[in-house]
Amino acid sequence: MEYKWMIREKADSEAVKTLSKEINVNSILANMLVNRDVDTFQKAKDFFRPDLDKLHDPMLMQDMDKAVERLERSIENNEKILVYGDYDVDGTTSVAMMYGYLSQIYDKVDFYIPDRYKEGYGISEKGVRFAAENGYSLIVSLDCGIKAIEKVKLGKELGVDFIICDHHTPGEELPPAVAILDPKRKDCKYPYKELSGCGVGFKLVQAMAAKRGEDSSKVMGYLDLLAISIAADIVPITGENRIFAFYGIERINNNPRPGIKALMLRSRIEKELEISDIVFKIGPRINASGRLEHAKASVELLISKDLEDALARAEIVDTVNAARKNFDENITKEALSMIESMEIEKKTTVLFKEDWHKGVIGIVASRCIEKYYRPTIILTESNNKATGSARSVFDFDIYEAISECSDLLEQFGGHKYAAGLTMSVDKVPAFQKKFEEVVSSRISDIHMKPVLEIDDEILLDQVNYKFYNILKQMAPFGPGNPEPIFCLKQVFAENVRILKDKHLRFNVVQDGIDTKPICIAFGMADKTIFPDEIIYKMLLRKMRFDLAFEIRENTFRNNSTLQLYVKDIKFD
Repeated sequence: MEYKWMIREKADSEAVKTLSKEINVNSILANMLVNRDVDTFQKAKDFFRPDLDKLHDPMLMQDMDKAVERLERSIENNEKILVYGDYDVDGTTSVAMMYGYLSQIYDKVDFYIPDRYKEGYGISEKGVRFAAENGYSLIVSLDCGIKAIEKVKLGKELGVDFIICDHHTPGEELPPAVAILDPKRKDCKYPYKELSGCGVGFKLVQAMAAKRGEDSSKVMGYLDLLAISIAADIVPITGENRIFAFYGIERINNNPRPGIKALMLRSRIEKELEISDIVFKIGPRINASGRLEHAKASVELLISKDLEDALARAEIVDTVNAARKNFDENITKEALSMIESMEIEKKTTVLFKEDWHKGVIGIVASRCIEKYYRPTIILTESNNKATGSARSVFDFDIYEAISECSDLLEQFGGHKYAAGLTMSVDKVPAFQKKFEEVVSSRISDIHMKPVLEIDDEILLDQVNYKFYNILKQMAPFGPGNPEPIFCLKQVFAENVRILKDKHLRFNVVQDGIDTKPICIAFGMADKTIFPDEIIYKMLLRKMRFDLAFEIRENTFRNNSTLQLYVKDIKFD
């Protein structure tokens, strides 16, 4: 995939100069921070030293008082409580957290995860009826429910109240729940709007603990689950989420709960865990059971109190994840073949095949975007309906585009970059046509090519440990605080080698500078730049190029060096 490089504009020079002096960093670092809206000494202090005391009061969230009151009344009246969550990572971590907390203070609590294939996304009729038939008078829903108007009405008819904890965008009408906790509500004045579903649930746990006079350390024990939800659900790691992620990852690295420890061992994570490890190793394993079988297995793993038991459960989840990879690869090949056979050039990809596995279509949509960069929806048949997952491209709001097609849909939900939708099978052709029209009218050329955002151009001798050690303190990285990417101009390569038939390793050289760090270019050994020209051969000929990269530390046999992880190479 060819990237368009976008080097960030230089921040206000006076602001950069002032910040550089106040916090004693060079102008490159100060410029990066100002571009991340860290432009004062106090903001820099908050950024580099996240503080749990800076968390917002949970009672600022609309309906929080009602939620706490209803939970307390349930406990006083000896009612049965059902914790209900979605089957993805955000949902299962939310359920593990809420069930873990409530079951410590009350013994009439259980949890429920809907079956992806039999019930679909969100609150299901089957789930509501299960609660009523089994004597549950209160459902606490997590990471779902904000649009479940009819299901919540059914609950009221059957004597089941709802407390909804969600972070998705509400519709015009809200469900008739006892309490709806969602910072994206128009009438909610909670200061931070980008919480994960688990984050909203955490605020309820915070409020409950405060009401009961419990030590806050008890609540902070759930930050590990919250950090996993933040990373896996790809919410911005800014503001309150940055504090949660910072301390959650610290907890995972120092004292992981048995379920997370087991997942780390299965994932062969032997260094300090980072956000990227959650995104690419931990998250997919937690997700796997809900994609192919039932997400209850993931919750049971996360709430396990014994490492031996957790290891056995993690092995099962790992086996399911391996099967998921096979489905993912095979369906992706089919989908790409379908796109290649299309004769008309389009701004969108909307594919439907009735026998594709519902559990991996979101992954397949992302894979298709890697090859054909445009808003993509992959649909399959489930319960006699066409159901699908949508993924977007840089800075294009796919949720809004889908909303414009709502007259053809039975259900949809999500956010700017990812969404889910359901429609009648016979509506698929009409949806394909209308979605293409809507996107074509909204999307611009800048959206149709992947953008590589580069923080700054630097010189090779500026890559040193003093510089790197400050970069490390900017973690955790993610949306809103991306891992820094730099570029070098007009360099060439020495000692070029191919690793494992697919990766490149070389030393990068810049005129007049002695240091020649090692570069690792994953998957670029056979990458073609021009017709019949691959990167490997061009590097061997010492052709000049511009290099975009991240700085990483590599440790081998107790010897640590800085390496450049290549993001892209552009030749003259």
